[in-house]
Amino acid sequence: MSQPFYFEPMLENPMALDRLDLRFRWGSYGIRVLRCHLTSFPPGTVIDFHHHSEFEFHYIPSGKGRVILDGITHPLQEGMLYVTAPGVSHRQEADEHDKMDELCLHVDFVRLDEAPLGGDPESQAWGEAWEIAEADACIKQLSELPHIPAFDRQEAMKCFLVAFGAWRDNQLGQYTIIKQSIIQMLLRTIGAYKADHQGLDLPARDMKSYRYQLAVQFIEDNFRRPLTLEGVAERLQISSRQLQRIFKEQANISFSEYLEQVRLKHVCTELLQTTMTLEKIAEKSGFASSNYLHYVFKKAHGVTPNRYRERLHG
Repeated sequence: MSQPFYFEPMLENPMALDRLDLRFRWGSYGIRVLRCHLTSFPPGTVIDFHHHSEFEFHYIPSGKGRVILDGITHPLQEGMLYVTAPGVSHRQEADEHDKMDELCLHVDFVRLDEAPLGGDPESQAWGEAWEIAEADACIKQLSELPHIPAFDRQEAMKCFLVAFGAWRDNQLGQYTIIKQSIIQMLLRTIGAYKADHQGLDLPARDMKSYRYQLAVQFIEDNFRRPLTLEGVAERLQISSRQLQRIFKEQANISFSEYLEQVRLKHVCTELLQTTMTLEKIAEKSGFASSNYLHYVFKKAHGVTPNRYRERLHG
């Protein structure tokens, strides 16, 4: 009994993705999808020599045939792929006795000159620089691929079915899923030719600064609650000694001093903007009592909370 055709769902509407005007940005490139479909060549079909100004990716999910690239004939069988770069002539032939199915991705890469590699430093902090570098590396490696078929070792062709399923189900995020599927096709196709291809060395975090920022954000979000050095350190999965040292190095004050400063800042805001009693303000700002708040506030500002409020309103 023959195995079911893995891409059978696409047979319902094999040209569905071709009807979408798919254009998206990846790094410094605009990617325009010209074709993304499943087709079938009956036995003996010949597609005579032709070439394109763009990249065309051919995947053979079933059947067999031949392709002529740079004057050399290569046999094709299920599970193989090949790439034709801009200007590369090729001739496709299905086997005389068996049909040959093909998944085709035809894309145009447009360099977006208005998006220089330097980019905006603030946007790069959110990862744009990594994407620019990866897109550049991918397209450079695609241009260097040999003009010979290879086996789809990283299952790039399965991404066609993922993209088709997103369109068919009209699910939320279908455009993003299709975009990511196409990028995966490109990356996995490179992997079919280069077993040892390596990615980029992504920038590493300064872990002390990173943990300090996490602690600071946690304090800002939870200063009204009872907070301890040990409790916050546990949230960050480090020791209390490590966290204390991080605050000394990053802020030049202790954890408890920083927490007190955050709470006093909010006390000042409440004194200025509300008429709440000191007891209520102490409760809202994480202090154990109004008496303790009175003591801490006077020590920090040189005046009592009530006098501070009077001065501001005066």
